[in-house]
Amino acid sequence: MKKLSVIIPVFNEEKTIEEIVRRVRAAPFPLEKELLIVDDASTDGSREILERLESDGDVRVFHHSVNRGKGAAIRTAQPHCTGDLVVIQDADLEYYPEEYELLAAPILDGRADVTFGTRFLGTHRVFLYWHYLGNRFLTWVTNVLYNTMLSDMETCFKMCRGEIFRSLRLEANRFGFEPEFTAKVFKRGYKVYEVPISYNGRGYEEGKKITWRDGVAALYFIVKYRFGD
Repeated sequence: MKKLSVIIPVFNEEKTIEEIVRRVRAAPFPLEKELLIVDDASTDGSREILERLESDGDVRVFHHSVNRGKGAAIRTAQPHCTGDLVVIQDADLEYYPEEYELLAAPILDGRADVTFGTRFLGTHRVFLYWHYLGNRFLTWVTNVLYNTMLSDMETCFKMCRGEIFRSLRLEANRFGFEPEFTAKVFKRGYKVYEVPISYNGRGYEEGKKITWRDGVAALYFIVKYRFGD
């Protein structure tokens, strides 16, 4: 294996995007990294920052003319990934690039095809009970329908072999990416491992974007992809 593709969806993250790129670059990892950043029609200064970062050479930036959502941003980056491994990295500093090695270990040693970073078994900020409860419910539904034992289906930190990621036919536009990806890797029978990760969750006043509507949509996608493609 030679390369890790890091996909970073961005929407109005001018306060954090430069820092997350710095940390992704500095994160210890045995493979070369390529950064694929998709600006989902940001209205703050994110676009200008990304244009400057792209000039450094190891960052490729793609732009949406209208806001389409996280899933659509990931789908835009999908055909441009050339890595042997692919990981999704939010731009808001909630997840730690320094822990890529933890996610990669079960894949690199041949145990897993896909890894999920579980926030509930590692060090994490303690708050937002209702958000936590909704996540637990969605994870429970996933476990029932797909006969598995995940602890954190909604985690952003998902890593997989590059050929698997490039082969997935993705459709969801917003945060439905999480249940869609989960459903499709389990339906295909890939070996999935969970790895405890650190999590620095932020509140809505700090810019968190996911809402209860996304939870309802996630439930729809969990059921939809269990009985259809």
